[in-house]
Amino acid sequence: MKLLKYLLPILLVATLISCTKDDDDVFLPVNEVEDLTLIQEISNDTHTVEMYSISGNLSQGYNDITIRLKDKTTGDFVEDAMFMWNPMMHMTQMMHSCPKSDLVKVSGMETIYNGYIVFQMAENADEGWDLTFDYTIDGEDFTAVGDISVPATDRKVVSVFMGTDDVRYIIAYVEPQSPEVMVNDVTFGLYKMENMMSFPVVEDFKIMLDPRMPSMGNHTSPNNEDLVYNAASNMYDGKLSLTMTGYWKLNLMLENQDGEILKGEEVTEDNESSSLYLEIEF
Repeated sequence: MKLLKYLLPILLVATLISCTKDDDDVFLPVNEVEDLTLIQEISNDTHTVEMYSISGNLSQGYNDITIRLKDKTTGDFVEDAMFMWNPMMHMTQMMHSCPKSDLVKVSGMETIYNGYIVFQMAENADEGWDLTFDYTIDGEDFTAVGDISVPATDRKVVSVFMGTDDVRYIIAYVEPQSPEVMVNDVTFGLYKMENMMSFPVVEDFKIMLDPRMPSMGNHTSPNNEDLVYNAASNMYDGKLSLTMTGYWKLNLMLENQDGEILKGEEVTEDNESSSLYLEIEF
């Protein structure tokens, strides 16, 4: 009896600890958009497409976009859908699309899909963008479409130009989104306009880079590396050396597989800027 008297409190404490541990192991649902900000929602009769980004906004240039799809009846997020999307600029005289990636399920996640869109022009008072989602769930097709806001950026982060080969190209600044005083990894996207609706990635060109600070004697910086094609990402990667904060003009020359310069010029004492450039300020 004495042994039982002493064992009972010990067993009670052990039971409480076990219960507490079990409570700590209770599964809590993961918020898969916790680090993102809602841009807007686009709905039809059955579903709502939620659009997210880091900033919570769209803008002219490159936009990394995450979406998830909510069933309006159950309130659940759809875990298995096949998506296509189509941005469309409605101009006063014509319509056209823009460069975009596929919209694919994010690896390791249950409900979110990711892709990018490069808006080569901004909205204005008379012209604007809409975005159509075509998606399939269990063999059933759906469409949701809505207007989106794409304001102009303060700096030139995308350029549309005609090459000497009579092809219209689009080049867009992608990374770094938060540049620092250091040698930064830099990424651009490069596309060509096949027609008003098709803007495929251009492969195996070279983008020659010469960053300059016009306000500081137009000086450049050391250890820059030209951007070359990365087949894994379908982007162009290089090195961007920034020696101080402020406004930088990223002078560019576009070279094809044959070593021909399609657009842009070298910066010299007599030529302060290339006709092909992008801009950053930090």
